[in-house]
Formats: sequence, C-alpha cells, structure tokens
Amino acid sequence: HLYFSLKDASASLKCVMWRSSVEFLAWRPEHGAQVLARGRISVYPPGGVYQLYVDELHPAGLGDLHARFEELRERLKAEGLFRPERKRPLPPFPRVLGVVTSPQAAALGDVLQVLRRRYPLVRVLLAPTLVQGDMAPPQIVAALRALDAREDVDLILLVRGGGSLEELWAFNDERVARAVAACRHPVVSGVGHETDFTIADFAADVRASTPTAAAELAVPDQADLRRRIRVHAGLVEEQVLRRLAEARQGLERERRSLGRLSPQAQVEAGRQRLDEVLRRTSQALLHRLALQRAALERAQAQMLALSPLGTLERGYAIVRREDTGSVVRSVGQVRAGDGLRIQVQDGELTAVTKGHDDRRH
Repeated sequence: HLYFSLKDASASLKCVMWRSSVEFLAWRPEHGAQVLARGRISVYPPGGVYQLYVDELHPAGLGDLHARFEELRERLKAEGLFRPERKRPLPPFPRVLGVVTSPQAAALGDVLQVLRRRYPLVRVLLAPTLVQGDMAPPQIVAALRALDAREDVDLILLVRGGGSLEELWAFNDERVARAVAACRHPVVSGVGHETDFTIADFAADVRASTPTAAAELAVPDQADLRRRIRVHAGLVEEQVLRRLAEARQGLERERRSLGRLSPQAQVEAGRQRLDEVLRRTSQALLHRLALQRAALERAQAQMLALSPLGTLERGYAIVRREDTGSVVRSVGQVRAGDGLRIQVQDGELTAVTKGHDDRRH
C-alpha cells in the first residue's frame, strides 16, 4: 500500500492507495512531487479524519519540498558530507547505545523490542526529542550533541516511524544533517519506511530502511553469537586435543630418549658390551689354546719319534762304556774285557766284552 498526503498552501489531506492500484503505477511517486489524484473521500473511523482513497495518481511536476530536498542534498554532497570515506564502521559489540527519538513514538518500542531479543547486554540511553514540526530540528540537534558528548556511548540511533514528506521533514533539515555528520560516534539513521529517504540518511554512517532494521544493524544476534561460540569452542577443543596428543607423543619420545641416556641404562649397556667382549675374548683364547695344544701334540709326537727313548721302545738299546760313559758306536771302541752299560727301555744292563766281530751285514 502507499500512504501519503496531498498538500497545497492552505490545507493537507491524508491519502491511501491500495496495493491493487499501486501495481498499475507507471512511475514512482517522490516526496514533494506535484500530482493529479483521482479517488473517493471517506472518513477514517479510528482517527475521525477525512482521507482520500486514491485510485489513480499521475505526476504534475516537482513540488517545492522536493526541489528543496534536492537542492540541499546536492549542496551537502558537493561539500563532501556524504563521502564514503567519512563513513565509520559500526562497533561489533556495543555496550551503550544512544537513541534519539520521541518517547511516545512506536519506533522506540520497536527498537527496544529488537534490542532485548537480539542483544540484551546493551544499555540504552534515550535522548527524548520531538520528531515532527518546526521545533523538532533544534531538539534533534541538541539530543545528538548530548549523546555524542558522552564517553560511554558507542553508537547512536536516529529513528522515527513512517509518515508523509511533511511529517518527516525535520530529518531533511540542514542543521540535523550537519549535526549527524559532526558526531564523533557512528550514527545509524532509521527514519520512515523502506521507500523513505531523508538528508539525515545520507549524512549518517549507515542508513537503515526502518527503525527495526536500524536496531538489527546496531547489535549482533545473540542466537548467532551462541552458534558461533559453539562452533569455535568445538574447533578450539579439537585443536587442544590434537596438540595434547602431539605433546604426549613428544613426551613419550623424550622419555625413551632419557631412558637410553640414564645412568642405569648406560651401566646396563656397558655391562652388555663387557659381556660380549668377555665372550669373544674367551672364545679367542680357547681357540688359541686349542691351536697351541694341537701344535704341542704334533711337536711331542715329533720329539718322541726322534728321542732315544722312542728308539728304545722299538727294541733298540744304547751301549756306553762303563769307564767313560761314552756311547759305543763302533766295535773298534772296545776291547775284550772292557765293561759296558747297556740301556734298554726299562733299565740298564752291565756286561763285559769278550771280543768283537767287525763283520758288517
């Protein structure tokens, strides 16, 4: 639906155009435009006022208010009041929120309801002011300056519900626009409905389509925060568990390394090495003894083979002169009557030579 007012120099008439008629509009009505309207007049019972139910609406030229709006917007734009680089980001978690609006406005109730639902931690400071009429602009300026002077305020909302161009004209006042642009704290403007635009919207850091939307932009949603906290808590827990597992593995490696380097382990390793050396030394000695024993046995066998005793064992005897003890190797060394000692395997015999026979075999 489309709600608006028709106004001339001396009178004003509230109008309603139902959605079924709005859909057939070939143009978009703008604030301050001169129009030709056709419809029927009736009394609106709740308010007891006359109201025009518009069936057709045609443009008849730009109105004075629209011209004033465009002139001020272009002038302030040329001064740089609306430059994007002047816009400040909104604080993600405001602690104190200033609200400039009328205490009796439905917009205030909408804002408070959204704040309680989305982010009940925020504290709200209301700077009450008129939001319509000739006295509204200076009061709005004073309210903005009062909130902006506080150090505890993080963000300011400038809100008002929907209305006609005339009813919203206080927010098209140059003083209000300059006060909004001069604020140290970020300002969110939420004036009127989705299709309503004011000069204050352009001067603010953020423009919201409605007061409710302004409140939603001003604070985070606690449900979304809880969800994000759960997700991040899960990620943190996963990282902590992974790092604990890595630390546990590292400690186990260090424990094994320390175990290998401990005095007890060193002594045990040394004992094992000593046992191995002793075992190898013993084997080497036994092997060498066996070799020497075999060599000795071979030498002994050779000695026995060459020894006179060995010869005696084979049935031979050693003959020595009794007087000199010299070995008799030839019959020419003895004469008849010489005494002899004959050595055999198991003892000696004495004999006297009777003669000799030098025959050779």
